[in-house]
Amino acid sequence: MSNAAALEHLEGMASLHPDMSEKYTELSSMLSKKLYHQLTVVTLELVSCQESLRQTGEGGNGYLALYDKVILSVDKKLNQLALARIASCVSSSLILENTTDGVAAKAVLENLLEKKDRLGAAASLYAAAKLGLLTLALMERLGAMDEKALEQIKEMLKTNKVTLGELADGTEGDTAVVHSTYYECAMTYRKAVGPPEAYYREAIQYLAYTSLDMLSSQKRIELATDLCVAALTGEGVYNFGEVAHNNAAILAALEGTPNEWLVKLIHASANGDVQGLDQITTEYAQQIQDQPALLNRAVLVKEKITLLALVNMVFQRKSSDRTLHFKDIAARIQLPQDQVELVIIRALSLGLIKGSMDQVDETVHVTWVMPRVLDNNQLTDLGQRFGEWAVKVSKTKDYMGEHIPTFA
Repeated sequence: MSNAAALEHLEGMASLHPDMSEKYTELSSMLSKKLYHQLTVVTLELVSCQESLRQTGEGGNGYLALYDKVILSVDKKLNQLALARIASCVSSSLILENTTDGVAAKAVLENLLEKKDRLGAAASLYAAAKLGLLTLALMERLGAMDEKALEQIKEMLKTNKVTLGELADGTEGDTAVVHSTYYECAMTYRKAVGPPEAYYREAIQYLAYTSLDMLSSQKRIELATDLCVAALTGEGVYNFGEVAHNNAAILAALEGTPNEWLVKLIHASANGDVQGLDQITTEYAQQIQDQPALLNRAVLVKEKITLLALVNMVFQRKSSDRTLHFKDIAARIQLPQDQVELVIIRALSLGLIKGSMDQVDETVHVTWVMPRVLDNNQLTDLGQRFGEWAVKVSKTKDYMGEHIPTFA
C-alpha cells in the first residue's frame, strides 16, 4: 500500500473517532515526515493498550487495519523487533475479539515469519515465541490439546534455544524482551505438558528477564502459585532459596490470597522444617486437597523436606564439627532412628551431601553440602564463621612465625 493510501486511512480514522483524533493525526504527521522511529514507538504504545482499540468504518479491527495499511507499507524501514512486537499486539487484539477461532490472530504472526531473512534472529525468535504462546492460549480456551501443534512448539523451542544463546545476553532493552518472551513460551508449554521440574526451570529464567510491573495482578498470583507447586513437586528441585529469597517479590503476590499458605510451605521447605510442614498440612488440609499436584506427589514433597532438614542440620554445624550421630539426625528429621540410614543414603545418592557413613558407630561424616541460596540469617552466620576462620589463620601464621626458624 502506498503512503498516500496509508495517510488517507489515518485521516479517516481520526475523523471517525474524535476521541482518538490526536493520536491518529500524530501518526499521520510522523509518516508524512518519514520519522519512522517515532512512528514505531507511538504505534507500539497505541496497540499495546486494548482500551484504545476502535473499529474501522467497515466494522473491522482498527489495530489490524493500522498494521495492514500503515505499518506494512513501511515495514522494511522499521526496527524489525519493534515490528514483531507491534504484530504481536495486533494479534492479541484479534484473539480478544474471537476467543476460540484464532485463525486471523495467528495469520498476522505467521505471515510475518515468512520474512525471517529480513527480520533477523531476534525478531524471528520473538515472533515465533509469541505464536507459540498464542497457540497454547487457544488450546487452553478450547480445553483440548493439539498433539501436532504441541510438537511444533517443542521443536521451535529446541531450535531457538541455540539462537537465544547466540544473542547478546542482558537484562535490559531488546535482549531482555526476547529472552522474556522465549522463556514465557517455554514455561507455558511446560505447564501444559510437564514435568513440573522443567516448568520450574523455565519459570525461574522467565522471572530473571521480566519486570513484575509488566504483569497484571492476576498473572502474578497465577505465576506465584504455579512456581510454588512446581518447586515442591518437581524432582531434583531442592534449592528452594531460589523461590523463597531470590524471587520473594513474586511470592508477595500471594499475600492476602487463599493461596498464601503456599508461601509458608515454601519457607518451611527451604528451612527443612519438618515440624512446620506438619503444622501447615494440618492447618491447610482443605487447601491442599484442592491442589491435585501436591496430593499426587505428597510422598515426594515429604521426602524433599526431610532431606533438606538433614542438609540444613549439616550447614548449621562448623566444618570441624560435621560428624553427626544417627540419634541427633532422627530427632531433627522426626523419623525413627532405624530409618536415618536410608535418608543419609538418599541424600548421598542425590548429591545433596558428600561424606562417609559408619553404620557400626551410627554416624555420618559430611565433607560437603550442596550450594544453595541462603537467607539473611544464614548469610550472617556464614559471615561469622569466615571471621572465626580468619582469626584462626592469623593465629596460625603468628605461631609459625615464632616457632619456625628463618633460613638465610
